[in-house]
Amino acid sequence: MEREKIVAIVNDFLVNEFEVDGDEITNDANLKNTLGLDSLDYIDMVVVIESNFGVKLGEADFKKMVTFDDFYTTIENKIAEKNA
Repeated sequence: MEREKIVAIVNDFLVNEFEVDGDEITNDANLKNTLGLDSLDYIDMVVVIESNFGVKLGEADFKKMVTFDDFYTTIENKIAEKNA
């Protein structure tokens, strides 16, 4: 899957499911500060990612993510691993 499609899908569900202001979603924005999600929201996000991309993110994955770019890259890498 192309990165642009990953970014579009992720941004769409963040805006629609988690009510994030789309203007605040930039590659270098801090993921946790921008999203302001609690632990239950992260569980919901894992479910949405799994249903959209067929990959699962764990707690260790989220700990490594600082920016939205990190988030997109992690999903991209998980998809590549799954398809390898």
